[in-house]
Amino acid sequence: MHTLGRPPRRLVRLHLDGSADALPAPGSPLLAEGREVGFVGGSARHHELGPIALGLIKRTVPTDAELVVGGIAAAQEALVDPEIGLHVRPAL
Repeated sequence: MHTLGRPPRRLVRLHLDGSADALPAPGSPLLAEGREVGFVGGSARHHELGPIALGLIKRTVPTDAELVVGGIAAAQEALVDPEIGLHVRPAL
């Protein structure tokens, strides 16, 4: 019942390490501590933030976990609150 109404994955913005010139391809696996926890949806070079990507990761991955995609280190920024889905229905 703990997961009822909560999506199994969450959307995150990935701040990629700028030392590599290549960007990860869509569908590239995201790794945390050597295990696959999600995938990249797309990547780009932002004029202020540098190389970024969108990722879809398992909800159970801690929000401060360091991720790796294609050998590139990535810090995550939650775009969707991890606690989303705890809906309350108003009494009418």
